[in-house]
Amino acid sequence: MRKRVVITGLGPLTPIGIGKEAFWESLIAGKSGAKKIQFEGCDMDQFNSQVACTIDSFLLTDFLRKRKDFRYLGRTSAFAMAATKLALEDAGLELDYLEGEKGQGAYTVKHIHPGKIGVILGVGAQNMDLCEKWFRQFLKHKGPKRVSPFGLPHVQICSVPVNVTMAFGIKGIACSVSTACASSNHAMIEAYKQILSGEEEIMVTGGADACITPFVFGGFVSMNAMSRQNDAPEKASRPFDRERDGFVMGEGSGIVVLEELDHARNRGAHIYCELSGYGATSDAYHIAAPDPDGEMQARAMKNALKTAHTSPEEIDYINAHGTSTLLNDPVETLAIKKALGRAANHVAISSTKSMTGHLIGASGGIEIIATVLMMERGKIHPTINLENPGEGCDLFYVPQKPIDKEIEKAISNSFGFGGQNASILLSRYDQKK
Repeated sequence: MRKRVVITGLGPLTPIGIGKEAFWESLIAGKSGAKKIQFEGCDMDQFNSQVACTIDSFLLTDFLRKRKDFRYLGRTSAFAMAATKLALEDAGLELDYLEGEKGQGAYTVKHIHPGKIGVILGVGAQNMDLCEKWFRQFLKHKGPKRVSPFGLPHVQICSVPVNVTMAFGIKGIACSVSTACASSNHAMIEAYKQILSGEEEIMVTGGADACITPFVFGGFVSMNAMSRQNDAPEKASRPFDRERDGFVMGEGSGIVVLEELDHARNRGAHIYCELSGYGATSDAYHIAAPDPDGEMQARAMKNALKTAHTSPEEIDYINAHGTSTLLNDPVETLAIKKALGRAANHVAISSTKSMTGHLIGASGGIEIIATVLMMERGKIHPTINLENPGEGCDLFYVPQKPIDKEIEKAISNSFGFGGQNASILLSRYDQKK
């Protein structure tokens, strides 16, 4: 029989709440994390968008004991490490701290062989705060003389999962997946496969990103991809609405603990739900825009249904990619119709990004956590700022207010730049099976 994979731990670190209870309260309250931002040394008049969802006053030492190498970390790595601590603790995995030499202590997961836990994380960009910092240093001093030897190792995308392994003594697989806005979903799919294959019993997965830096933000400004509703930041992210004019960038991390079912049962873990299926496709159409026929987005959802042995009529909820861009929202709506057929008219849909903004590579991890909490608690969070549906956006997107609804099966969509599509199907856990 094929192994079964369940979710046993949740670690959200978001602009609207850190930890599952704070995050949940904000989701149900319809809280926006958007605000006007200012980059030090930048003339913000050059930026037609000045709105983002940031995490303020974040200190890694609020989560982990201080280590000497913390000073070299990028913000994305720090987010991932903090969210992993939240997820491991939520999974009921006991942590011990071992003092190391020269201030390099680390946590260990007690009672679990370190080689049977792996880490696969989605990261849309590298630690861009470090990348920009060290490049400025390079230019200022006209060469590498004042560039830290620790600069390059910590800039790399792979440094994010590696720092997680070092922080928690994890010695199974450690790798990163980078598929833009679909990074977390692709990472969770690969983590799921690791457990199915028997390589690992527990996987730390999801994603992290901290892209709100002058260069990355400016790049999206040059694409005219972000909302320009600077005078009302909390209204700027408005998926599926007629007045939407682009996404709002966010930052943070969403980490989940995946576990082989028998392993979770044997240790008495709390099981949130089962990861039952997935689908991943490519548009092969454009480096940034989605294919307007939505065919391969639909195929990703259809494949998730197929691998989970689920019919369209069984889907109660879809957590939409829902970016609030002119192109994405109607294409995703069309794709849902193609994937579910007539059942699309009866499914509840909402966009977490209406509140958190778009966390790029971390989005899928945060949205899976939101979906898991909605399944567990029988409520669906709203799509805030949806006042008048836009053209081609004619499904039920749970506008403005949450609704009560039992969810047996749900799909979470992530569709990245370049047409990188990944859908994950979750099922309510049945302990009798």
